Amino acid sequence: MSPILQTPDVVAHEMFTDPKAAVARLQELYAIASTFLCHEFSAAITQGQPANRMRAYYPEIRLTTTSYAKTDSRLSFGHVAEPGRYATTVTRPDLFAHYLEQQIGLLIDSHGVPVEIGVSTTEMPVHFAVANDASVSVPHGGALDFTLRDSFDVPDLATTHDNIVNGAGFLHPDGARPLAPFTAQRIDYSLARLSHYTATAADHFQNHILFTNYQFYVEEFETYARAMLADPDSGYTSFVGTGNAEITIADAPMKAPAKLPQMPTFHLKRKGGGGITLVNIGVGPSNAKTATDHIAVLRPHAWLMVGHCAGLRNSQRLGDFVLAHAYLREDHVLDDDLPVWVPIPALAEIQIALETAVADVTKLEGYELKRIMRTGTVATIDNRNWELRDQSGPVQRLSQSRAIALDMESATIAANGFRFRVPYGTLLCVSDKPLHGELKLPGMASDFYKTQVASHLRIGIHAMEILREMPLERIHSRKLRSFEETAFL
Repeated sequence: MSPILQTPDVVAHEMFTDPKAAVARLQELYAIASTFLCHEFSAAITQGQPANRMRAYYPEIRLTTTSYAKTDSRLSFGHVAEPGRYATTVTRPDLFAHYLEQQIGLLIDSHGVPVEIGVSTTEMPVHFAVANDASVSVPHGGALDFTLRDSFDVPDLATTHDNIVNGAGFLHPDGARPLAPFTAQRIDYSLARLSHYTATAADHFQNHILFTNYQFYVEEFETYARAMLADPDSGYTSFVGTGNAEITIADAPMKAPAKLPQMPTFHLKRKGGGGITLVNIGVGPSNAKTATDHIAVLRPHAWLMVGHCAGLRNSQRLGDFVLAHAYLREDHVLDDDLPVWVPIPALAEIQIALETAVADVTKLEGYELKRIMRTGTVATIDNRNWELRDQSGPVQRLSQSRAIALDMESATIAANGFRFRVPYGTLLCVSDKPLHGELKLPGMASDFYKTQVASHLRIGIHAMEILREMPLERIHSRKLRSFEETAFL
């Protein structure tokens, strides 16, 4: 005999025209489901396998519109393309409250119809429910005397995918079209991975993300963060390091974890998520893809790469800056998700912010700025030691593409930004010139890092501060949106 299915009492779907009330109901429904699973899981740990199968469901948002009425064509989000039924499952409405309120509000304003909030038919895996409840003690693997999936729903990777953002024609089981770029299971999966890779909670991530490939930038970021905390007019409220260590006083000690995570991450926080997060992704396109795959579910306003590169032109000098306006993709990690023939355009708002930041920090402008900065194609490759093989092929491709710099992360970050509809940009610093025999020697490297890292990082931070003052609808360019887009950003 199959075990009886036990679920929380289901609350009927309800229509809402007030975004705040709609989000409040989402939070209520999510709390009911997650509390139920946490309670039953804790009971199973102490009392053994439950007699019934325990199941709870994610809450959902639904929209039905029958009108072809024109919406504001200036906006790249906040409306659906044509009449029909649309839906999305929701997780962590506490974490995404501001985002959900904003997106629901735009939807109601654009179409003049209410949204419907209720319980979906999508099971909530117990892993994701207990991960957000610090009061639940999770035993080590093998400690349970029964198989977890016999009594609870567990993550199903077959339904955790990027079909929506990849434009694969995804429909919900009832035929409704997607309302948001990610399903609840996909978001929960990434939230769990983020905690693992960065050793910081998703709650700390800010709307403006800087990626780097060197630890030196982390040290400079902490120095800058402490200076901001010492300035009562800076607007920054706290600084968070790995292990979720948080300080609000400039000279307060910050305890480092015994073991650093794979991608050490630091957050200079500001009210409303307006601060800056720095992620040291290390070296390589695989790490770059992993980080951006998961941070994308947080729907950041922009992400930028500020790292080191090889200068490919004889006229470049060590320490010069490279502002990418095109990308040559030889990283290969995104080929199955985004074919290499897809162009990755430069975004005007990001480019202007970066160029302005370089001018402001270096005090150079106009023609003089060309002394230290080149704009051109950045090539990203997956072989760090490409110079040791026959160079004729790579060098010919680099020359034909007009590439001025080579690295291992920038095109991956830009391409995933394009794929996930997250505004992106790249400002690199030339640290060697392998084609011209200028490899870093120990003394050269030390001097280079001392003189350039601080100003390079400050440029990245200043660019984010410029972007922070722009309206959201201006940063999120329509050029990132495909033929049939989700209403939610």
